[in-house]
Amino acid sequence: MSITLHNASIDAVLAEAREAYVAANPRSLARHVEATAAMPGGNTRTILHFAPFPMAIERADGCRLWSADGGEYIDFLGEYTAGLYGHAHPVIRAAIDEALDRGIGYGAVNMTEARFAAALAARFPAMERLRFTNSGTEANVMAIASACAYTRRRKVMVFEGGYHGGVLGFAGGGSAINVPYDWLVAPYNDEDAATALIAEHGAELAAVIVEPMMGSAGCIPATRTFLQALRSATQRAGTLLICDEVMTSRLSLHGLAATMDVRPDLMTLGKYLGGGMSFGAFGGKADIMSLFDPRRPDALRHAGTFNNNVLTMAAGLAGLTHVLTTEAVAALNARGEALRFRLNALCERAGAPLQFTGRGSMMAAHFVRGPVRNAADAARSDPKLMELLFFDLLSRSIWIARRGMMSLSLAISDAECDALAEAVAAFLDERGPLLARQSGQSSLRAAAM
Repeated sequence: MSITLHNASIDAVLAEAREAYVAANPRSLARHVEATAAMPGGNTRTILHFAPFPMAIERADGCRLWSADGGEYIDFLGEYTAGLYGHAHPVIRAAIDEALDRGIGYGAVNMTEARFAAALAARFPAMERLRFTNSGTEANVMAIASACAYTRRRKVMVFEGGYHGGVLGFAGGGSAINVPYDWLVAPYNDEDAATALIAEHGAELAAVIVEPMMGSAGCIPATRTFLQALRSATQRAGTLLICDEVMTSRLSLHGLAATMDVRPDLMTLGKYLGGGMSFGAFGGKADIMSLFDPRRPDALRHAGTFNNNVLTMAAGLAGLTHVLTTEAVAALNARGEALRFRLNALCERAGAPLQFTGRGSMMAAHFVRGPVRNAADAARSDPKLMELLFFDLLSRSIWIARRGMMSLSLAISDAECDALAEAVAAFLDERGPLLARQSGQSSLRAAAM
């Protein structure tokens, strides 16, 4: 009989789960060992690594993934929101095939980029003019640089736990490889603290960059009052408000900030809008973006060999205009809302210290009681229980992020949502006594601090 059915410690239960994972995935282990010979840690994208070694995926279709070891998994991660269309969507695949027939790199403007830009501007009215980049990271770097050039200031406000790309991460005090601006870090969802800092530093503050819902920090939505307070405070200070909607633009037809009646000066996009290809865009008010008009003698330069690559332009335009309709956006987010409500109801009935935060088609698990309004709240989540949930769901053929993040794709149906709910219910039932014990111990540790 498994030790998980007895009064075992969380460490013993986790050890068993890891051992089962290792035994079930020998080819993934071999691939990992081989990869370490050429890449540090066998990895070129840090978030994809987890101990004891990451699972290797060989192919994907629709909302399914197949591992090197023959496992089939329902993909609830959705490539960290970039996989909104699912895998190998026929409309996007056809657009890419057609583009390939016409060549790849022209070293010239092409016939698709202006149409794609116009479609994006129509979808997101805050982007009166826009330019393409290769990723959301690049889009945010360019938006911040634009704000500094426009205002002739150097300070930039960000929020604790915020993530705006590989060189713009602010979890745990920030990253050593962050772009070296003069950062001002404020607590998320605290309008009083944030507006006071804006007032204090306004004369030097070029921009405030904010996610309308923090993605990497755990799908933590901003309140309407918080975003609106930022909009008012930045206008008073002559500071530009940048809304990072690389992830959250999928949550409403015109972006998440628009649902809270907030129109930023600049807005950034990325991920899913490239149709599965590398993509980013930054844009906003016409007078700000005119800084990049090459017809001006004082124009700012914006380079990038692949900014207008024909594959991304074709895939992005096809997805936006033929797949991501008003009805599709509404249906996907309604499905996500219903699923999150269902999962939280399961947790509440079980009395478990587990909740799912988020909005629409994005959500994240947190092993913590009480509201999760910012990164500090999310940090109280028990990491051992999160790891156990990850391995338990994996053993039941459900793929999510190791940190508990999920994002639905258009390929997800009610049947897949049923499978996830059943897997979470089984986890709560099987691990109930352990959850109660571990939750009690975590509460004692927190009280002692």
